[in-house]
Amino acid sequence: MITIKDLTKVFVTEEIQTKALNAIQLQIKSGEFISIMGPSGCGKSTLLNIIGLLDDFNSGSYQLLDNEIAGLNETERSRIRKANIGFIFQNFNLIDELNVYDNIELPLIYNKVPVSERKVRVNEIAEKLNIVHRLQHHPQQLSGGQQQRVAVARALINNPKIILADEPTGNLDSVNGNEVMELLTSLHAQGATILMVTHSEHDASFSQKIILMKDGQILSERANYKVVDVFG
Repeated sequence: MITIKDLTKVFVTEEIQTKALNAIQLQIKSGEFISIMGPSGCGKSTLLNIIGLLDDFNSGSYQLLDNEIAGLNETERSRIRKANIGFIFQNFNLIDELNVYDNIELPLIYNKVPVSERKVRVNEIAEKLNIVHRLQHHPQQLSGGQQQRVAVARALINNPKIILADEPTGNLDSVNGNEVMELLTSLHAQGATILMVTHSEHDASFSQKIILMKDGQILSERANYKVVDVFG
């Protein structure tokens, strides 16, 4: 699904150049659940943003579903991103002025999905995530865990081939955080491909593989043999 070779990212200011990613090698197969860990500033969120086509890179190769991303313009990257990637952010990134239904529906509008189909798909995903009774509420009327469920629904509404999660429990208490991790585990069990950036060993324990980064490089990749069984 994803093949990255010798990927390098350099941030340049007037006084200094910072190599955020240094010759990254990475392969992600369809159906995997992978966590990326490492200290702040190690490059893990930069890597996630590049994989999500939100940021560009300086050199190397990044292939997503056999499409080489290097050299594509923003329009081409946007088209691939909308068709294949769903995002879950630490800060939820919901629009306060819109109710839950409208927040979930927004990606479908961007993809020019007909109104009748949008209604069916929003209600289906809301039913799946147990937020049908919240569709007319606004984000500020929801708990943190409920807001993240809405964000997950929005991420899934276009049936993405890969879900990218950046510290998805970072703003949640332990109860709501566990709820979100159990939800991601359930999605993975249904076949979703998930790449998650996290500082939490507990959250990483839900994934199949853990990648450790430091100073813009991948130090190690290891299978996680202590995957949490949320189904008992």
